[in-house]
Amino acid sequence: MVSTFQTRKLGELVTFKTGKLDSNAAVPNGNYPFFTCSQETLRTNTFSFDTECVLLAGNNANGIFPLKYFQGKFDAYQRTYVVRPRDTEELTTKFLYYALRLKLDEFRSFSTGAATKFLTLTILNDTEIQAPPLPIQRRIAGILSAYDELIENSQRRIKILESMARALYREWFVHFRFPGHESVPRVPSSLGEIPQGWEASTLGAYLSSLESGKRPKGGIREVEDGVPSIGAENINGIGKHDFTGEKFIPRAFFQEMRKGIVRDRDVAIYKDGAYIGKSSYFRDGFPHLECCVNEHVFLLRASGVRLRQNALYLWLQEPDTVQTIRSKNANAAQPGINQQTVGGLELTLPDSQTAEQFDQLVDPLLAEVINLAKKIQNLRRTRDLLLPRLLSGQIDVEAIPT
Repeated sequence: MVSTFQTRKLGELVTFKTGKLDSNAAVPNGNYPFFTCSQETLRTNTFSFDTECVLLAGNNANGIFPLKYFQGKFDAYQRTYVVRPRDTEELTTKFLYYALRLKLDEFRSFSTGAATKFLTLTILNDTEIQAPPLPIQRRIAGILSAYDELIENSQRRIKILESMARALYREWFVHFRFPGHESVPRVPSSLGEIPQGWEASTLGAYLSSLESGKRPKGGIREVEDGVPSIGAENINGIGKHDFTGEKFIPRAFFQEMRKGIVRDRDVAIYKDGAYIGKSSYFRDGFPHLECCVNEHVFLLRASGVRLRQNALYLWLQEPDTVQTIRSKNANAAQPGINQQTVGGLELTLPDSQTAEQFDQLVDPLLAEVINLAKKIQNLRRTRDLLLPRLLSGQIDVEAIPT
């Protein structure tokens, strides 16, 4: 079957356009997807495109260019390429998406620029892909799409489960509508009226540990037998992790670290720069059985008295908490918070019995989020192993039963 694959230059097969918007055109909960050079798809209230296409970031600080398939109405950043086949009877859009996925490492090595890496049209037009006949393209895209559909389904389930956990937290700890709340009187506190037996206190009073990581001399990089070092790009909630953008520290340096080593159920918060206030929850071996954080990240461990890790994570995810943290900027030159600031954050804590009841209720939801995240990781690994073999013709897709 390899003989039916033709080597073609992208410039012969596709057209490249770019969006016209600045990155600040993003609108929370906007009507349409807004594709930028970020892994995250933003939203906006305008659309300039209504088509089936592949979106390819044109620049990235680390040379990791987000690639996405989309069909419908959307808008795009001025450095994001909108890539479409010149002739869909010669090249399908879905096959194009997978063919470009196979080229991402090549793009990273060819991209230009020092501080920021750029993908130029010269690079893109000269890039070669293998283009088999249309029926084979459709078969290959169908096999790989089956994995992506399973991944997307798991991602949707993660969103539902996390929304349920957040809603439970808000019901119990923001609105104070926990089981039996009708018979519990409210009493005054420094944070307003709270249920009797609860406490208004500072976060630091209920933490057993608050520490940050560090990086070795010369910085974080790709190293043989390295240990993943988590920074801003992977402080992004629960069950979400970008394995393609990971950085590593030497194992010898990791073994000498006294702080910043991730333990099971650690909650992490990003403490400076543009990502101040973002938080993550590392548990049940995800994203790694062994990893650490860099100097821009705090690890928080609750004492277990009135405050446990599940509730701590969900409290940090509350928009009001994030806004409060961002308002505590202790550095005029670069936004940031220190340990004293984090420890001084105020919150309302339940009595021990209510804390335990909530933990038992919400823990299965968050555990299932992690199970789905691991499933996604395995599906992606399998898909990515198949990808080069399918697109090079090593696997005869015509022999695979439909």
